[in-house]
Amino acid sequence: MAGGFRRALGLLALAPIANRAPVYARLLWALVRDDRTPAARKALLAGALGYLVLGRDLVPDNLPILGGLDDLVVVALVLDTFVDGLDPDLLDEHLAALDIDRVAFDADIARLRRVLPGPIRRTIRRLPGLIQATGEALRQSGLGPRLRGWIKKEESIA
Repeated sequence: MAGGFRRALGLLALAPIANRAPVYARLLWALVRDDRTPAARKALLAGALGYLVLGRDLVPDNLPILGGLDDLVVVALVLDTFVDGLDPDLLDEHLAALDIDRVAFDADIARLRRVLPGPIRRTIRRLPGLIQATGEALRQSGLGPRLRGWIKKEESIA
């Protein structure tokens, strides 16, 4: 219990990042639109967005304090993993284009990482590789084109 409370207090350290959220949202959008960003990283962001939009939480939102923390932790984990897997030159290019100071950005990422549980961070960092391997297996199996054909057939009926 004490560890959870400490982590909740540690999340207050993320308050300065909240002020820069609009600029970081533009950075994410630019990186998602860039063809050089790995598809597995983009899929990870899509999964996090789905988690937030669907409203199926690990911890129910009606629990005081803890209810909103799971959403924040999921977003923080995904953002950390997304940024961690990018080519540094690609990231630098987009940071410069949006006039984001690299030192401040690195400090914000470090702040984010300090409040995330290490074992969970290490586990989540494996997801992009698993997503990529799954995509490759689908490509090799030939299931992808059949699935797309099935989906398009369903769309034409609707």
